[in-house]
Amino acid sequence: MIDGHIRSCFGITEPTTGSETLNLTTKAVKRAYRYVVNGSKIWTSSAQVVSHMVLLARTSEPEEGRRSSGLSLFFAPLRDVPNTPENEGKAKLAKGVEMRRIAKMGGNAVDANEVWFDDFEIPSSCLIGEEGKGFKYVLHGMNAERCLLAGEALGTGYAALKRAVRYAGEKIVFGKPIGAMQAIQHPLAKAWAELEAARHLTYAAARMYDDKASDSGAQPNAAKYIAAEAGFRACETAVMTLGGMGYAKDYHVERYFREILVPCLAPVSREMILNYLGQHVLGLPKSY
Repeated sequence: MIDGHIRSCFGITEPTTGSETLNLTTKAVKRAYRYVVNGSKIWTSSAQVVSHMVLLARTSEPEEGRRSSGLSLFFAPLRDVPNTPENEGKAKLAKGVEMRRIAKMGGNAVDANEVWFDDFEIPSSCLIGEEGKGFKYVLHGMNAERCLLAGEALGTGYAALKRAVRYAGEKIVFGKPIGAMQAIQHPLAKAWAELEAARHLTYAAARMYDDKASDSGAQPNAAKYIAAEAGFRACETAVMTLGGMGYAKDYHVERYFREILVPCLAPVSREMILNYLGQHVLGLPKSY
């Protein structure tokens, strides 16, 4: 994977289940030396170019009182080689796999897809770990993903803020830069302060994840939430600082405003993070 001979994506989210991962319907039935997969995934990033998919599928019905049981994880080969320019004509999809690229309002550097499996065969050797423990393995990576999306939100927010500050310092109205006016200056200063606070929380969350801290679930969730909120406000402030020019593509901030929606929505919504914090950190009853 490091040298690029193998590229992978995650196949977890499904069209009908959304955030309710434990209710996914894609099934992998074992037959002799292979698993036969039927079902579908959605919002699968980079599926157009990968050679493999880390696929979560149901291999058995859940045990009573253990909804997460019966889900297994596979490193499923979608193509023999990555679908890159140097492999043109050699990277055909495996039998039983179809996909459609989703048109999006942003994030076009990375494709997002809906993927269908129709009697797609996976060798038994592609099973990751033990059968039925796939959801446990997936959970291990979710906190790291939240730190990653927090970083994306911060980077987008800082980029938008930088352009807005430069514009506010150069745009002259009534004989002075608009950045000299508190109505412009204060929202920019507030955006910077919020981004800085979110940055430190994100660093702390990443450090706790690396250290395998006992509450390393709470911090990445909080970091993702706070960073996405701070990034969104920074991007909104940037557009409003530029006024009409903020709506023009020439100044880029409209693009940042579109891009910041990704860490606000993915990999989990703000509301689901608050549900998690309320239940697992504050000890309140489950609210959904």
